[in-house]
Amino acid sequence: MRLTLDKAIAVGNQLEIDAVNGTKNVHLTQMLAAQCGYSMESDPWGNTRLYASLMGCYVENQKDSTFHVGMRLRMYGNPQSVEDVHKVSKKCSYSKWANREILCDRNYMEVSIHVVPPHIEGKTVEKHDRLQDESWINAIPDAVDAPVGIWKMTFYTPTPKVMLLAEAQRAGYGAMTTPSRLVMRSPYGTPETYSEDVAGVPMDVLKVSTFLKTPYGLNMLDSAAACPTGGVVFSEEVITWHVPRRITPLMNKAVTILEMHMGIDGMRLDKTRMAARKYSLSDTGSHFVIEIPVGSPDGYYKSHALNYQYHITFTIDPMLELLWLADNGETRYKVLYPITTPLMPRFPQVTNRTVPEQRIFTVHLGPFFNDVELINITFSNGVLSVADCNARGFNVQEHRFSNGSKTFSLTVPFSDDVVQKHNPSPHVTIYSLPLVFGLLILPEHTPFPHTAELEVSLQDVVMPTITGSCDLEQFYLTVKYGNQGHNFQTMIGSRDLTPELAALYSLTKNSTHFSLVVPYTAADISFELLQSFSVKGRVDLRLWKFNDNWKLADFSLACNFPLTTTECYANGTMTALAANIESVPNLVLSQLTLRDASCKPMLSDARFAVFSFHVDSCGTTRTFFEDFMIYANEIAMHQTTGKGPYGRKAPQVPEYRQVVSCYYKIDQAETLMFHAKPTLNVPIAEAGKGQLIVQMRLAQDVSYEQFYKAEDYPVGKYLREPLYFEVELMQSDPQIELILENCWANLREERTSLPSWDIIVDSCENLDDRYLTVFYPVVAGSRALIPTHIKRFSMKMFTFTQDDVVLKDQIFVHCDAVLCDTNTPMGVCSGQCANPSTRKFSRPQGMQRGNRSVDSFQLQKGGFSSGPILLNRQ
Repeated sequence: MRLTLDKAIAVGNQLEIDAVNGTKNVHLTQMLAAQCGYSMESDPWGNTRLYASLMGCYVENQKDSTFHVGMRLRMYGNPQSVEDVHKVSKKCSYSKWANREILCDRNYMEVSIHVVPPHIEGKTVEKHDRLQDESWINAIPDAVDAPVGIWKMTFYTPTPKVMLLAEAQRAGYGAMTTPSRLVMRSPYGTPETYSEDVAGVPMDVLKVSTFLKTPYGLNMLDSAAACPTGGVVFSEEVITWHVPRRITPLMNKAVTILEMHMGIDGMRLDKTRMAARKYSLSDTGSHFVIEIPVGSPDGYYKSHALNYQYHITFTIDPMLELLWLADNGETRYKVLYPITTPLMPRFPQVTNRTVPEQRIFTVHLGPFFNDVELINITFSNGVLSVADCNARGFNVQEHRFSNGSKTFSLTVPFSDDVVQKHNPSPHVTIYSLPLVFGLLILPEHTPFPHTAELEVSLQDVVMPTITGSCDLEQFYLTVKYGNQGHNFQTMIGSRDLTPELAALYSLTKNSTHFSLVVPYTAADISFELLQSFSVKGRVDLRLWKFNDNWKLADFSLACNFPLTTTECYANGTMTALAANIESVPNLVLSQLTLRDASCKPMLSDARFAVFSFHVDSCGTTRTFFEDFMIYANEIAMHQTTGKGPYGRKAPQVPEYRQVVSCYYKIDQAETLMFHAKPTLNVPIAEAGKGQLIVQMRLAQDVSYEQFYKAEDYPVGKYLREPLYFEVELMQSDPQIELILENCWANLREERTSLPSWDIIVDSCENLDDRYLTVFYPVVAGSRALIPTHIKRFSMKMFTFTQDDVVLKDQIFVHCDAVLCDTNTPMGVCSGQCANPSTRKFSRPQGMQRGNRSVDSFQLQKGGFSSGPILLNRQ
């Protein structure tokens, strides 16, 4: 008889079982249960099955065919709680008894044999037979006074050992008779049983001869039981259970197998269910073999923590039932054999499902079986329970699956302080999340940990950025921190930005950036270029990490600042300013001289040197032109290159040369030009690049002081009245020169319309023109800081006629200009009409103007046009 107790009743309770014996309740201890034919099987979650042999001590037996089983179940939540009592009774009918019944249960072996009754087929035993029995009893003096029933037993271990019934019962053996059967029962491993290897399978064997006294005489009956205690082979996928086909303690020779069945939990399985579960039962000739897939739904998995490592076992309760025929009749042999696999390591998998761009760690841990719970997680800065993790926003979840397994998931944002961060390179951040999952196996509450470390590399560093601007006196610098904060050192020029230097440069800062204001005359500013009315200063700012020696940002800003370097006075005095130019290494300003080496700076420091001299001194030269004259001198620092032939000193080659000049026109004095020219071995700062803008304007007169504005067009002019044009490059780079390559006039705003007339051809005037174009020199002044950026010319107003008829009263003037590198004066870039001998005549009418290729010495080529100019009629 089997009784199933649901876990909803038993879980969390202590279960005690009483056998109902008439009006009495007998508490079943483990020893008494094995002695009297009771067994129990429970899984860890409280699902409990109770088994009772129909030949049990406290089973009400009616003629070996009807059986009443009664039990009382007492459950306690704790020692102080009130017991919960459940009474269970069951009536069973069974009459298909074999001559011998052998039951191998979980905790005991049982054998019952059929006893021949004193009346056989209605016949009474003859008197002489009874007397024969009585004479045998009389021959054994102890048997004379023994009561009817089991008198004594001889156990074979295999050495005989005799016990009276009371002695056997005190030793834990069960012995009883029923209306037609003798029942013997023994727990496993008792002193009066022995172990025997049968066909490679260990078996516990019980052999006993029982002396049964009846009113009609004394009978001696032999009983034997043999139960397997091994024979199981395990693999990762299959449990294979072997039971010997010929169990020698039970049979002397071959027998005939009449039936063989497989069951689970004490119940037979039909072939359909066995096929569905992929079970098999086979007879190999030497063994009966049962194969069970690991993980069958009739069993269960259990979690374990061996040395704090996750392991599992699988348990199932198969049954083998056989019926065979031998000379002494039929034997039914039934084995209930719970099988648990050895511990199988199952290392949980840590699956990193993090998508770096989402900036959230996502990790899954598992699989586990349902008896494992996640209790807490240890982070780098402490332990948090699952509830605390969720309260903090980490989102811990449990995911259950249909196969009885589950996983745990955890999400942690990169921004949380449990995440460790470091930068292996300037642009890359490695985010690390070390974890220790605290797990617990139920119901034993066995703890075990599992460690994991997640790591993600992300190119997400926003580098600090530097921006800057200038006005007429200062640099304005702003450093934006990026997403790493102010974690760097700053260098300005070649010096660290110390607190004292930061105060000098008016440092202001907040949580996102800091700013500096640096005068262009500061010691940390480098001078790149000195011009007549300006100096080009550059500030260098570098951000770097000292510990890693990483350069995070490198910024340079160069600007032109107003600075008068040469002044010319009406009394013939000149003053000149020299500066420490970066491209001239080892320049010592106090060692500079004019052409006359005795003329030294009037004042000097590390940044500037000031010279003051008269135009007729210090080696100043004078050059005459038509209506002005130019005075020029040179500021230089010389070095001796070595000795020449005959031990004489070789000529000195200037390390630094700066030409200063003044021109005087009538009674006016104006600065003409100035340039600093390093020698060939001195590095020259590369010219800045940017958009170059050229504008063309029509001046009101030859002074080029006043110009017509856009709203003044169309401008009216009389026939052959001079038109004064100025073309200017709107740029401050002195290394660029503007050259007018071709200019022409036509009747429309479209540059290619016909008819047209050439004004400038190949940078010179048109020789076919009766009224030649006139070029005007441009000298440095308040308007012309860089004379090479400006071209001025004049032409006479005209109009187009055909057969002495004026085609139109207006003209447009168009030009093509070339921007040239002054360091490479080649071709058209040799200068405005620098080669007059190669001048060409105008093109024939109707010839198309083609686009010329830009040579390597031409930086840029472009075209521009004037507004409409109307012919005024008298």
